[in-house]
Amino acid sequence: MFWQLRLEKLAARLRTHDIPVRIALWNGQHYDLGAAVRVVIRVTAPAGLPHMLLPSLDSLGSGYVERLLDVEGKLEDIFAVAAGLARHAVKPTGRFGRVVRSVRHTQQIDADAIAYHYDVSNDFYRIWLDENMVYSCAYFKDSTDSLEQAQMQKLDHVLRKIRLQPGQHLLDIGCGWGALILRAAEKFGARCTGITLSRHQWELARERIAAAGLSDRCEVLLADYRDMDGQFDRITSIGMFEHVGLKNLRGYFAKLRDLLADDGIALNHGITSTDPDSGEVAWGGGTFIHRYVFPHGELPHISLAVREMSAAGLEISDVENLRRHYALTLRHWSQRYESAAERIRAMVGETRYRIWRMYLAGCAYSFDHAWTSIYQILAVKADKPLVDRLPLTRDFMYRETS
Repeated sequence: MFWQLRLEKLAARLRTHDIPVRIALWNGQHYDLGAAVRVVIRVTAPAGLPHMLLPSLDSLGSGYVERLLDVEGKLEDIFAVAAGLARHAVKPTGRFGRVVRSVRHTQQIDADAIAYHYDVSNDFYRIWLDENMVYSCAYFKDSTDSLEQAQMQKLDHVLRKIRLQPGQHLLDIGCGWGALILRAAEKFGARCTGITLSRHQWELARERIAAAGLSDRCEVLLADYRDMDGQFDRITSIGMFEHVGLKNLRGYFAKLRDLLADDGIALNHGITSTDPDSGEVAWGGGTFIHRYVFPHGELPHISLAVREMSAAGLEISDVENLRRHYALTLRHWSQRYESAAERIRAMVGETRYRIWRMYLAGCAYSFDHAWTSIYQILAVKADKPLVDRLPLTRDFMYRETS
């Protein structure tokens, strides 16, 4: 009774904001918070009430994952409602705010975190990614592009941007299932080394390289970037520096610089916070991701990434914001995930199905509404003359041949 009285008071306060949601209790009672209901949140048991009384994105998400809450409605409406509840019921600062996290990033901790996220199973990712299994932001020339088309455009955009030439040695840090190095070897004639901490990715990438007949030009190592040595003509890091840790960014970029040939070009592609003072999404969104999806992940603001890259001895040559591209990418992933719901449930179970359902759709909403962003940063060694490594204009990035 105590919890229900509190819920009644909260519902009365939130009705002034006309949020199109019905909160339905297990006993048949319900509270409509808007004139036109588009979403129903069902509290399945009394234990679910606390999740509704301080409805941060983390609280609502964890209630759904733990099956104390169920939701009905279109995913875009569900997240608009969740954002509305969080915005009007909790503060964006303090407990639910953008709190800077700082965790240790030893090689073992990072390896465990990568295994938790990426080693669900290759078949799981294959269901909702494109045919090349590119698990990073695609590049859309038009919003109607297919996911397959946009991901291939992304690979080529990156490889043109670094001006990859035949015979050059490319290092791809966090290579995933090998799509970029396969493309670099096959189309651009490069020698390629990819590294990953995910055993599942490593195994499949090696199989794909062998199947493509590219074992003489491509290799994938199960290795930490901190253990790499040698010199590489080109370096790419796509969707990886989010795992490095804010305190380790300068060391990470310094390592890239050490591995880069004097006349080399490096590209870092990664998700960033849109709040310059933190690496969190407000109203508990970041907490949910830390808890269930990306343990120990930390997002820098673009200003911090540029500062640390510069301090590590790299000159920033070009910066491109791909936020809208990632919103489109995530919508494709989320739609594919939804269409394969029963298959995914059977594969990974209800709890993990719910985690990833909320994660993919929530990230699409986050990028759509500029809660998070993503940038490609092109860099060269700061103390080495540019010579002809990069042309005077950006035209070369959009030509079909490098």
